[in-house]
Amino acid sequence: MCFPFNIFCYIRIMKSFSHFLLILVLAYLAGTVLPWWSVALVAFVVTLVLPLTSGKSFFSAFLSVFILWLVLAFYMDVRNDHLLANRMSEMILKVRSAPLLGVISALIGGLVAGFAASSAAFVRAPKKIVS
Repeated sequence: MCFPFNIFCYIRIMKSFSHFLLILVLAYLAGTVLPWWSVALVAFVVTLVLPLTSGKSFFSAFLSVFILWLVLAFYMDVRNDHLLANRMSEMILKVRSAPLLGVISALIGGLVAGFAASSAAFVRAPKKIVS
């Protein structure tokens, strides 16, 4: 919780938000020209540039890609009147539920980005020398 006029608390919040927003925008741009796994590259590079702890970087990357993929899946689903998503969910999940398929795909994308960001945080962490 930030107390009034505590500038260091606001700096930490803004660093996390900029990490979240940068991953969201760059993952969208990379997804237009690169394969689906480009979100892992984006999350890894952004976490190397803007270092956070492993937990914060995982949560930030997970949430940004989860929201991005959920919005994109919903947008594409509405554009074709739920035909493709309903058929795919019947074939894969054995249930006719287009939103469930969107949530599962967003969950997979979020986990991929979260683990990539967490890996970058561990790579950047200071190493302990064992003597």
